Amino acid sequence: MTKIVNHWIGGKTAEGASGTYGPVTNPATGEVTTKVAFASVEEVDAAVAAAKEAFRTWGQSSLAQRTSILFRFRALLDAHRDEIAALITAEHGKVHSDALGEVARGLEIVDLACGITVQLKGELSTQVASRVDVASIRQPLGVVAGITPFNFPAMVPMWMFPLAIACGNTFVLKPSEKDPSAAVRLAELLAEAGLPEGVFNVVHGDKVAVDRLLEHPDVKAVSFVGSTPIARYIHTTASANGKRVQALGGAKNHMLVLPDADLDAAADAAVSAAYGSAGERCMAISAVVAVGAIGDELVEKIRERAEKIKIGPGDDPTSEMGPLITATHRDRVASYVAGAADEGAEVVLDGTGHTVDGFENGHWIGISLLDKVPTTAKAYQDEIFGPVLCVLRAETYEEALDIVNASPFGNGTAIFTRDGGAARRFQLEVEAGMVGVNVPIPVPVGYHSFGGWKDSLFGDHHIYGNDGTHFYTRGKVVTTRWPDPADAPSGVDLGFPRNH
Repeated sequence: MTKIVNHWIGGKTAEGASGTYGPVTNPATGEVTTKVAFASVEEVDAAVAAAKEAFRTWGQSSLAQRTSILFRFRALLDAHRDEIAALITAEHGKVHSDALGEVARGLEIVDLACGITVQLKGELSTQVASRVDVASIRQPLGVVAGITPFNFPAMVPMWMFPLAIACGNTFVLKPSEKDPSAAVRLAELLAEAGLPEGVFNVVHGDKVAVDRLLEHPDVKAVSFVGSTPIARYIHTTASANGKRVQALGGAKNHMLVLPDADLDAAADAAVSAAYGSAGERCMAISAVVAVGAIGDELVEKIRERAEKIKIGPGDDPTSEMGPLITATHRDRVASYVAGAADEGAEVVLDGTGHTVDGFENGHWIGISLLDKVPTTAKAYQDEIFGPVLCVLRAETYEEALDIVNASPFGNGTAIFTRDGGAARRFQLEVEAGMVGVNVPIPVPVGYHSFGGWKDSLFGDHHIYGNDGTHFYTRGKVVTTRWPDPADAPSGVDLGFPRNH
């Protein structure tokens, strides 16, 4: 019997009423294992209404109440991390260790939310004028929404909702319809932790659900992670409807390798950063820029390592890389490799014909490595979102930097070098929001914010960290003047001396 994933509205399961369902596939087998209900406009409205009603009390709740619930949620999340990782593997396809890592990264933001009391402290200036004080405080927005991608079905939602609800908001999540089960399980654990009904809601669906959240007058802010074209659409549409927006888009992350770098360390980093999670992550290294004469040696070291990666089902503990999310996406990724030679690239490894014995119908693709890729090639210009690594050549640091900065994307980047001066120049001169020095995937820890530049971010706020707290609250300044008690009206004695 096919499993059905329904919505979560008002603290309980809400069966889909639209009559429309989407297929959820096990990427390792190609088999449709689940149906997910797609929300109608009316069902999205019901979720927003539940959140709005819950905000009446949750927005006034004490910080102690909010954080105590989040502490209980954190304990439950930790206890159920294997279960959640298994749900991710079954629907996304990533290997179990990658799925566990995703849950662990989400836990970091829950930790941050548990300590939200420090982040929400206001400011006070006394005696700015005679008996006048000024205080700055931060208050919740109301109902906020999150629209999240398929590649991290647990982590990215946890980049959003723990901080949002810790700040006093209520939340409506629209997760990817390709792997929806993890989001519902998180909702169940929140309820078990004691979160009041309606504070956290989940609606599944497609453009109908997304557009309704973007235009709904009771949704005050929208957080999004996904591709650049959709991020631009989310930002434009939600902003036009008067909403605060943080929309994180796509990437083409470069790793610049200088001639003095430890090439073994650089090759190890390039392989893990390019092919980990099958390249389906916005922080994947998809372009290596080799500077000077090291290119041939570096490419050979990457090839040697890449050929040893074991590809197989995510629930096989010996697998190091799983399948791609859908057959359509697999075919799209393969098309970039198939056309690379005609665009001037040298195909060092071609993984497009890879299959796994016993799982022939899975969405498999192997490791691909392209060398001497021109900047005009589609394989370089587009975000492929798969296990394809492009190597470009540059004669000098300046030429390499120009390549990186000419990209329309500016999510993450890295430099590998032993030279501190070169690394310092790079971190100041490169046009990207996150920079790694001998660190291939510079994803910030939870108390620093995540976000890119240029076409990798639309909106003014990065996600989680201090930016996340500011995004989910709005400032208010209160100027107060009280008369001195000694100036009380005649006949009223408050016990203060009249001596001034």
